[in-house]
Amino acid sequence: MRKALRWLLALTVLIGTLSTAGTATAVQPEATDIKDRLLAIPGMSLIEEKPYPGYRFFVLNYTQPVDHRRPSKGTFEQRITVLHKDVSRPTVFYTGGYNVSTTPSRREPTQIVDGNQVSMEYRYFTPSRPSPADWTKLDIWQAASDQHRIFKALKPLYDRKWLSTGGSKGGMTATYYERFYPRDMDGVVAYVAPNDVVNKEDSAYDEFFATVGTKECRDRLNGVQREALVRREAMEKRYAAYAAENGYTFDTVGSLDKAYEATVLDYVWGFWQYSLLSDCDTIPADAKNATDDEIWTSIDTIAGFSFYTDQGLEPYTPYYYQAGTQLGAPTIRFPHIEKKYIRYGYLPPRYYVPRDIEMTFQPGAMRDVDTWVRHNATRMLYVYGENDPWGAEPFRLGKGARDSYVFTAPGANHGARVAGLVDDEKALATAKILEWAGVASATVQADPSAAKPLAKFDAKLDKRGVERTLRP
Repeated sequence: MRKALRWLLALTVLIGTLSTAGTATAVQPEATDIKDRLLAIPGMSLIEEKPYPGYRFFVLNYTQPVDHRRPSKGTFEQRITVLHKDVSRPTVFYTGGYNVSTTPSRREPTQIVDGNQVSMEYRYFTPSRPSPADWTKLDIWQAASDQHRIFKALKPLYDRKWLSTGGSKGGMTATYYERFYPRDMDGVVAYVAPNDVVNKEDSAYDEFFATVGTKECRDRLNGVQREALVRREAMEKRYAAYAAENGYTFDTVGSLDKAYEATVLDYVWGFWQYSLLSDCDTIPADAKNATDDEIWTSIDTIAGFSFYTDQGLEPYTPYYYQAGTQLGAPTIRFPHIEKKYIRYGYLPPRYYVPRDIEMTFQPGAMRDVDTWVRHNATRMLYVYGENDPWGAEPFRLGKGARDSYVFTAPGANHGARVAGLVDDEKALATAKILEWAGVASATVQADPSAAKPLAKFDAKLDKRGVERTLRP
């Protein structure tokens, strides 16, 4: 009798459960519109939707733990965007390592695979910053864990292949994400990603600047840079007037004098990072006989006198914090400038971060990533520019790497792309991106030279500019 009663009770509970589930389904059918499906994800909220032909584009906030090791210790809102093509297409996960753009755009791998694109704002870049900000929680593992949680949240929605990508600090970010969560992505396309393994060893940069471009171009740039320091007194008077007119201050770097020298010392680096050899004609050929205005204009156009002001540095505090705690920062020499003209030399990142934010460098962080890439890289593609200073210390592959590649675009700067590679490398890189995304045709699989982007170039969506990031 008791046994029969237990079966009866169990049957009653089962019927009740099924009935309740049926009622819930009837009242709350599964969302079919992509916006509703995105907003059904716990922690996801809409900031705005912007129209773009052939896509849905959403600017969203996603709730993240400040500390992924202790999620109960507070949260913050991290801004992301979703460029939605179709759930049947692969998805590219992009980060530039800084703020995220809220204007619809498509990175090169997204165009190649004709896919969706999820873009993430790097933690601690406003507005994606906890308040109050615990700066010890700004590190490469925490940021990789941000990406991991976003991927896990969106993967049920976008269930096809995923690739991660990024340029400059974003290329570094894609690498770190792969190092800590190697099972998330089906492939990685990292552009112009610096790899400062030993922070105090920077001779590779000195060798780069001694040979880059042509001697004529190097002489022009070196001449202007030196002359700007020779004329320091007169140029700093102009700088002071410029700062007063624009309300600029210099508390973080310490003085107008330090900011001036830092800007001038960035000049040659900035040219090769953002310009091409063909732009050398814009540099004064005879610096000693150039006017003050010509020297000022050339330095300001390339390096920007506003950057090392408090107002210019503030948006980049998270970058300089990371450079001074994990990423490292280059220090280069200036053999063409007499020592009497250089008062400070390349200032370390500590000078570009407010003093109330404590910083301690962790020399093992980049060594760990470099070792991992050399021995464990799988389906990773690195693209560098021949004339980009940041490529002087690139990621390299060791014997343990599998189906991974490092290519260099001839004559390219910090805006190097797959499209700028020599033909056979461009075809192979494109074929691999298609293969890793699961959309390579049988023809491409048999013959990589047949590989081409699946989506047509869109002048607005695919605008190819050099990201003005990663100051020396």
